[in-house]
Amino acid sequence: MVPTEYRAKYSPGFQLTLDTGTSWSARCLVIAGGIKPFARRPELFAGLFPQFVTHSSDQRDVNQFKQKRVVVIGAGQSALESAALIFEAGAEVEVLVRESNIHWLGWRAKLQKLGPISRLLYAPTDVGPAGVSRIVSIPNSLKYFPRSVQNWFRTRSLRPAGSRWLFERLKKVPIRTACMVTSAKQTGEKLHLKLNDGSTREVDHVVLGTGYQVDISRYSFMPPELIQSVERVNGFPKLNSGFETSVPGLHFLGAPSSWNFGPLMYFVAGTEFAARTLAGHVSRRKRKS
Repeated sequence: MVPTEYRAKYSPGFQLTLDTGTSWSARCLVIAGGIKPFARRPELFAGLFPQFVTHSSDQRDVNQFKQKRVVVIGAGQSALESAALIFEAGAEVEVLVRESNIHWLGWRAKLQKLGPISRLLYAPTDVGPAGVSRIVSIPNSLKYFPRSVQNWFRTRSLRPAGSRWLFERLKKVPIRTACMVTSAKQTGEKLHLKLNDGSTREVDHVVLGTGYQVDISRYSFMPPELIQSVERVNGFPKLNSGFETSVPGLHFLGAPSSWNFGPLMYFVAGTEFAARTLAGHVSRRKRKS
């Protein structure tokens, strides 16, 4: 069962209607809808059928690419892991990376040999690079930094990177850096790609490992009138200290809350802080009512 509609009633709260027709009313509504609706799909590939282009978040069975030629775009974990799995399924794979190099994770493991120094640089949550990790592990501390610095923390902690265990599995997969697709057109049963160096590719499929861009208006289960009532900035809802939006009783968890609480909210490691903070806020409101 999936929710098909939310209605804001402001007093006494909200009405949730499922696709089965079942409805509930609640004074408090918590949205933890994940990031799949936020998949970033470059305009260059708009209008092309899923037969030719999919996002890495769409993949369910890599065996469908066996004996096909596939281009994977991106330098993050989802792109690199998709490339490895598709290659191992028997496809001819090439990875195209916009940046001049790929960032491989693994520095913390090396620094752990330094003992106490490692613990000073990295928080147990293990989100963010050395030093930054300690700051973003305390979400309430971020509000004391200028917005430009907060944005830098988020960008630095979420930059595309691949786990070092993928390195060996990608040794036979061509990876081209400083490379971008400038045009993509369907030609019969193939997709014709032109790259920024003037070269071309004829492929069966392109997998977009192009990340995510938070925009809560892309949650299809939320009605436009409710979305419009939420104060937002760059697609993120503005939240108070209890993860509550400008609509009383409406809360967001996960990636949408990272504008206020930082990059930790993108990861499972952030659930302890989020759950404890939200529960305390709702409990205090209940006692007051």
